[in-house]
Amino acid sequence: MALLGRLLPLALALALGPAATPASPAKSPYQLVLQHSRLRGRQHGPNVCAVQKVIGTNKKYFTNCKQWYQRKICGKSTVISYECCPGYEKVPGEKGCPAALPLSNLYETLGVVGATTTQLYTDRTEKLRPEMEGPGSFTIFAPSNEAWASLPAEVLDSLVSNVNIELLNALRYHMVDRRVLTDELKHGMALTSMYQNSNIQIHHYPNGIVTVNCARLLKADHHATNGVVHLIDKVISTISNNIQQIIEIEDTFETLRAAVAASGLNTLLEGDGQYTLLAPTNEAFEKIPAETLNRILGDPEALRDLLNNHILKSAMCAEAIVAGLSLETLEGTTLEVGCSGDTLTINGKPIISNKDVLATNGVIHFIDELLIPDSAKTLFELAAESDVSTAVDLFRQAGLGTHLSGTERLTLLAPMNSVFKDGTPPIDARTKNLLLNHIIKDQLASKYLYHGQILETLGGKKLRVFVYRNSLCIENSCIAAHDKRGRYGTLFTMDRVLTPPVGTVMDVLKGDSRFSMLVAAIQSAGLTEALNREGVYTVFAPTNEAFQALPPGELNKLLGNAKELANILKYHVGDEILVSGGIGALVRLKSLQGDKLEVSSKNNVVNVNKEPVTEVDIMATNGVVHVISSVLQPPANRPQERGDELADSALDIFKQASAFSRATQSSVKLDKNTMVQ
Repeated sequence: MALLGRLLPLALALALGPAATPASPAKSPYQLVLQHSRLRGRQHGPNVCAVQKVIGTNKKYFTNCKQWYQRKICGKSTVISYECCPGYEKVPGEKGCPAALPLSNLYETLGVVGATTTQLYTDRTEKLRPEMEGPGSFTIFAPSNEAWASLPAEVLDSLVSNVNIELLNALRYHMVDRRVLTDELKHGMALTSMYQNSNIQIHHYPNGIVTVNCARLLKADHHATNGVVHLIDKVISTISNNIQQIIEIEDTFETLRAAVAASGLNTLLEGDGQYTLLAPTNEAFEKIPAETLNRILGDPEALRDLLNNHILKSAMCAEAIVAGLSLETLEGTTLEVGCSGDTLTINGKPIISNKDVLATNGVIHFIDELLIPDSAKTLFELAAESDVSTAVDLFRQAGLGTHLSGTERLTLLAPMNSVFKDGTPPIDARTKNLLLNHIIKDQLASKYLYHGQILETLGGKKLRVFVYRNSLCIENSCIAAHDKRGRYGTLFTMDRVLTPPVGTVMDVLKGDSRFSMLVAAIQSAGLTEALNREGVYTVFAPTNEAFQALPPGELNKLLGNAKELANILKYHVGDEILVSGGIGALVRLKSLQGDKLEVSSKNNVVNVNKEPVTEVDIMATNGVVHVISSVLQPPANRPQERGDELADSALDIFKQASAFSRATQSSVKLDKNTMVQ
């Protein structure tokens, strides 16, 4: 019967399967880091943990995987040492740390874990030692010996000069009247201390660091018969003011105080929650131009965006930063928070002058530089921080600066500086009109643009949007960087000067003497109407020299067969618009003839069927023209019947065009000679 009683639960568990077995509670980040440290130390024996020590300091950290391989904390090199994991000790002659620490009361445990100064001060009070040695269940966050030694002399003197009030109260604030282990220490929770029920703020970060009022937990979960001891790196003090109250009493926040009041954010900063305020000092506000500051302070939306950009969504103590972190603000932007030694950085700059000022609803770090978000900036201010300064100077010189600093909803298509490496155009009426066509009459976001969308410019032109697999282009110019969306305008950084379309494909070809033979061929093949009407074409246009380079017999054969001529010409026309910025490594473009053209781009050189394109992106209202110096041949010419009188007509027209081309070239040479004379 006894055997049956033991087997019955086992049979029931097997019948119910794994789902019936209670799941193990998920390990906390601290426990995961401790587990990793154990794994790294196991070759040295049982219960040995690998610890990273920052060279030149006494700072030690249990190591996670990333830190183990980088061997750096806050950019500083570390050395690995091996120590007994919390709760264990060495035994002479034995490998590792095989023995658990002796279980004693809280007072004795303070000495065991090395918090001897806390033990000493406990002994000086009349009431606390008996309490720590007696029955009950307590938690003490015990400051390390170094933490007590680092207190300012006047603070320490005030504590030890009145041990039964000041020192007793300070120690009681480090205690909770129940046992709390690290798996219960949740991010953002508050524990009620044994001093006037004042709260202790707990933060448990994803990197395994746990802070207690922003003091780092050094070694945790040292069990005692009547509680648990956690070793921390600072002496903590009570928190009485919320973030808003600290702003109101700090002299260095005079401008911030006025800005918060004007924005209405004081309600948030005095309410519940856990935030990090990167609080700009008066000095930070004084560093920006008065015109910019007055504009933002006078614009409620821009002001709110500015202040929200200084508020992180959770409390972030300095001790939790051991490497670079991307943290989101209430504005929705991302700040890169990092550290270099003991110095905190924001977006790579050491602008934090005072850190870890605790409030009941978060933590404040003082900063000496304003963090102005894009959403509070004008187009001019956005451009000042981008690779488009040359283009912006052109807009200013052309008298268009008011568009970039005003309240119009606009999008600026600004070519990046490298576009102008060979110089800038003169500021004349033509350039001004061109620049006006780089300003769109709406505030856009590139992620919402779609293929074929029409955009209207201040210059009166209609521009098309082309969406390709790896690029987004507006006419011949493609977006080269992420948008910068300002208060009223958005900045698109473009990879070249935009050229609005002028006329149809046929208008473009007719207006350029290089294509007189091609125009004659198109007319002869009856394709003029097609290339004049609305459509989306990519034309690889052979120059006169390309036709003249054909063997005479081949050229005559081509011109003698109208259908073959049309077939060849259609092979030069793609059935969609493909600008050079949309090509990528290789694009197979279907031609009007039916076969596909292989268009590729490498080192800024475009090729079609491995033939170089000599000039790209001549924009037309119904397509784009790319110039080539050879006549393309379809993969397999199909047999065609000889043409009738249309073929004879084509030959005559083509000869006339050829003669015209030679005459034009002779005329150009004569003009040059005349100029020399």
